[in-house]
Amino acid sequence: MADRQADSVAVAKTALDYITTRMEKARRRFGAPPQAVQLVAVSKTFSADAIAPFLAAGQRVFGENRVQEAKEKWPVLRAQYPDIELHLIGPLQTNKAREAVALFDVIETVDREKLAAVLSEEMARAGRRLPCFVQVNIGGEEQKAGIGVGEAVAFVARCRQVHGLDVVGLMCIPPDGQPAGPYFAHLAQLGRQAQVAQLSMGMSGDFETAIAMGASSVRVGSALFGKR
Repeated sequence: MADRQADSVAVAKTALDYITTRMEKARRRFGAPPQAVQLVAVSKTFSADAIAPFLAAGQRVFGENRVQEAKEKWPVLRAQYPDIELHLIGPLQTNKAREAVALFDVIETVDREKLAAVLSEEMARAGRRLPCFVQVNIGGEEQKAGIGVGEAVAFVARCRQVHGLDVVGLMCIPPDGQPAGPYFAHLAQLGRQAQVAQLSMGMSGDFETAIAMGASSVRVGSALFGKR
């Protein structure tokens, strides 16, 4: 049993080292700000047993899509590793906002007025002021969540001024099957206009391009955990 656990941790560390080395090479090659890029390990659909080796290997920042799934596995893991930083990176229903505020440390998917208002209420109730990202529907796709590109800058301002949210950045998912670079560049432009410091963009297949365009964090799942 101990040997199997050690092997699992070694595999996890190798995967982490491979991704973080590529991230650092991209950062140095492109010379894009910021000075460091955060790796958000996307653990959605993976069990606590699959996540544990990555925690043992030193990874502390993780992303989950669903509140209910996260509730089932992260409290136990957080008891073992209290310095975990958990990001909600999937769509959030307003009726799950209270649970999300209690469980997560960062909300990356604020995308509509009603949600901003409910999150503000629930954070005040819980005595927590979580950092938030506004999710932008950067490709204008009907099937994807996110505030429209033309509304994003004004929405950030309303989230801050009307709802009192701590909006620290923008987040996007570019359209499948198209070069991601122009969409990441567009998000960076919107970020400058909205005066946010952080950009959450880039996944397993395009995180180096995202870093070239100024990503402050990248969300990597399959390149670490394998196929779902």
